[in-house]
Amino acid sequence: MIWNPFKIAPKGFLGIDIGTSAIKIVEMSRAGKRRKLDNYGEMKAEALYEKPFRTFEKSTLSFSNRDVVRSLSAVLKEAGFKTNKAFFAIPDFSTFFTTISLPAMTDEEIPQAVDYEAPQHIPLPLQSVTLDWQIIEREAGAAAGQETIKVLLVAVPKDVIQQYQQIAQAVGLELISMEAEVFSLSRALIGEAEKNQTISLIDIGARSTTINIIDKGIVRISHSFDTSGSDFTTVIAKGLNIDYAEAESLKKRQGLLSGSGGIKETMLPLIDLIIEEIKKIFSSFFQAEGKEVKKIVLAGGSALMPGLADYFMKNLSKPAEIANPFTNIYYPPILEDTLKEMGPSCAIAVGAALRGLEE
Repeated sequence: MIWNPFKIAPKGFLGIDIGTSAIKIVEMSRAGKRRKLDNYGEMKAEALYEKPFRTFEKSTLSFSNRDVVRSLSAVLKEAGFKTNKAFFAIPDFSTFFTTISLPAMTDEEIPQAVDYEAPQHIPLPLQSVTLDWQIIEREAGAAAGQETIKVLLVAVPKDVIQQYQQIAQAVGLELISMEAEVFSLSRALIGEAEKNQTISLIDIGARSTTINIIDKGIVRISHSFDTSGSDFTTVIAKGLNIDYAEAESLKKRQGLLSGSGGIKETMLPLIDLIIEEIKKIFSSFFQAEGKEVKKIVLAGGSALMPGLADYFMKNLSKPAEIANPFTNIYYPPILEDTLKEMGPSCAIAVGAALRGLEE
């Protein structure tokens, strides 16, 4: 079975993230106990096309197999990767997450109980999706011997899985496994020091933003919505009457540090929308679990925008830092600056590759 996000595969070296505006590939290996970056590659959609890899169709993100196969083949050939064993990350927009509660039962009874409960929680025909689940908590009940089992349920449309299988086959990759982006992101960014904390990973991508809450190393919430990095660029372009490429350059150079009348005022309404959405998710999690998020980690292509981390810290009253998935990975020192800049946008690919190194 290809879709097995909660089962550990024996080996794997390539982590592949097919994003909206770029395809990222990271090659990892293990030298003793040390995790090592062997190679990486990226292909931006704009390098080959005038359109993104992914487009919105019927409220979902879809992409052209032909365009992706052409681009993926190009970056695989150009970068010269040594392995063809691949782990793909599936966008959270293409997956459905929910948490269900089960009464006390044996581990052998849980699969049947999950199958029984799933139709009540998944807003898709079960015959059209592949289900997987993970126990995230066992809570003791008031009465002796009673407990509640909380289960994270994940559903992925079968046609999405088939699409990735077709792409891998077309470019000659051995597709070992696929998993939702949030699991790759968590693996890349949650270190041993954070395993007992409640942390939010905010992934601001080109076409969507995803708010994830990771509690004690376990994914508890993953919520996506449309406001994104490309929206920032679009409002700058319209507000200043400049083309998209120039607006993108301004965003990356000035961000929220622009002076009065600059692009900061243009972007703030959209950024504040993201802030308000985060506050709602945090509040809902606190009401349900009685736990507060202790730290925010910003990932995605817009994470490096000047002033953004400070703005999040100020408005959410929590420490906020920029994602660096290469913190505990060995790489040549000459790549230090390059990887620091790549980190936020490559975190998902890094996490997918790291899955192959799990024991």
